[in-house]
Amino acid sequence: MTTYRAPTRDIWFVLEDLARWDEIHALPGWEDASPEFARAVLKEAATLAEEVIAPTNPAGDAEGARLEEDGVHVPEAFRTAYETFRDGGWTALDADPEYGGQGLPALLSIAVSELWQSANLAWSNCALLAGGAIHAIEAHASPALKAAWLPNMIAGTWTGTMNLTEPQAGSDLALIRSTAVPDGDAYRVTGQKIFITYGDHDMAENIVHLVLARLPDAPPGVRGISLFLVPKILVGEDGSLGAPNGVRALSLEDKLGIHGSPTCVMQYDDATGYLVGEPNQGLACMFTMMNHARISVGMQGLAVAERAYQHAVEFARERVQGGLPGSDGPVTIVHHADVRRMLMEMKAQIEAMRAVAYVGASHLDRATGSDGEAARWHQARADLMTPIIKAWSTETGQHIASLALQVFGGMGFVEETGAAQHYRDVRITTIYEGTTGIQAADLAGRKVLRDGGAALRALIEEMRETEAEVGERLPDQLPAFRSGVDDLQTGLDWLLEHAGNDFTVPGAVAFHLLMLCGTVCGAHQSLRGALAAQARLAQGETERSFLEAKLVTTRFYNESILPRAGASLAAMRAGAEAVMELTEEQFEPTPLA
Repeated sequence: MTTYRAPTRDIWFVLEDLARWDEIHALPGWEDASPEFARAVLKEAATLAEEVIAPTNPAGDAEGARLEEDGVHVPEAFRTAYETFRDGGWTALDADPEYGGQGLPALLSIAVSELWQSANLAWSNCALLAGGAIHAIEAHASPALKAAWLPNMIAGTWTGTMNLTEPQAGSDLALIRSTAVPDGDAYRVTGQKIFITYGDHDMAENIVHLVLARLPDAPPGVRGISLFLVPKILVGEDGSLGAPNGVRALSLEDKLGIHGSPTCVMQYDDATGYLVGEPNQGLACMFTMMNHARISVGMQGLAVAERAYQHAVEFARERVQGGLPGSDGPVTIVHHADVRRMLMEMKAQIEAMRAVAYVGASHLDRATGSDGEAARWHQARADLMTPIIKAWSTETGQHIASLALQVFGGMGFVEETGAAQHYRDVRITTIYEGTTGIQAADLAGRKVLRDGGAALRALIEEMRETEAEVGERLPDQLPAFRSGVDDLQTGLDWLLEHAGNDFTVPGAVAFHLLMLCGTVCGAHQSLRGALAAQARLAQGETERSFLEAKLVTTRFYNESILPRAGASLAAMRAGAEAVMELTEEQFEPTPLA
């Protein structure tokens, strides 16, 4: 399998020129996070990803996790890598300094997480879930719970999980049956949860489960769900580990990919738990963790795409097949135009995804570091971008992993090359933490219709401002970009006009709206990158090859990727009629009469 090389030059370009690290660094509390400091962190993270984490990827896929009498065991290489990761302080980057965190901007943590996820997606899931649990506890737990649980979680000695799904309750959390009965200052939690990532493992001393359950007097539906902190091992008042709690992994799922990441069926039998937040407000508390995870999973789509792309490039530069006019014998396949098309499609979309994700996530830090209306504005932008980052990036990442397999041809379809692992691993990213359909419904319903399109209109206004600059400095790119922004504006207006006429319309067109938004946002950020690269070239910067490539990939995106926006708009405007017209029986095969 190819040697992973962290794409730190492009990451820093996006952080510096598009997400504007200088502005993040100037926000209150982050004055010490200078560009020089951030670059140093990124370089150290790259070394860890390349030298420690990436080599564990093939072993994790081949060995997988296993359940034995004493619990779940991950590959030994995973444990060794986690020890290095934990001892380096990487679990504490953006956590609260009061409990041992480093208090750095979330954007820097998101950037380094791309490297962990590219290096080994299955391994990185442990840190992803632990980080989300930390943020949920920071935001909603009592001071006593924070003091008791956060220091070890932030230090990485203990990890965390998210427990929502039950056999009968997937995306419909109103159907949750797990219960929590008061017992003094604690609760007794009973129930079964499924699809729990890293629900059990042997990389940490303890695992802190965040579990949705119902109190005895809870109202029905989602209004009656509370959140509980349930540890694998009980902890004494002095902080020492005590007896095992009533928590165990019943089985592990046999999955298509991410074999090294244990996906557990968890059983809670009268387990001791502690209420996080207010009674019956568990879903709101859990959404802190879910939104963190959704952005992180969007990064996974980008990360696996980057790894698959690197693998495809290496193969294309080595594989000799066929000739070309004027060549003396066979040539490497990177010289064939159709292979170049696939590589360009991968490269252009990866750079666009990275820019969209980082710029979108930067608004989380801007909201944290601002007050009043400015904070509300940045939070609204982050909220708008979260389903786009999650779903568009993972759908695109899946397509890129498929393209990488195609570059390999038949050799990609056999496991020995390793190309198939990327395709298998990335497939889950469009499903967990809310499927693409759920993200699309969130975008159309909560993020567009609920505010009458105000947040999306504000984004379109920014795109119009970029249009003016593109017209002055990259005029050949203006017509395609303007057409894409027009498509987005038309799609927004169409949804606002038709959503109230037929309740099936938002659900029928939401996916197309999401892909329309993602495709045009990708063009917008790519063009911002091209403008920045052009300015740097004019200033005489020496990294001409990297900067000139930015101009080319942007042109390719506008010419070959952005036209898909028109197709998404056309599908939106078709509405719900054909989608909903067949009867249930008409979906079944019809026998020959």
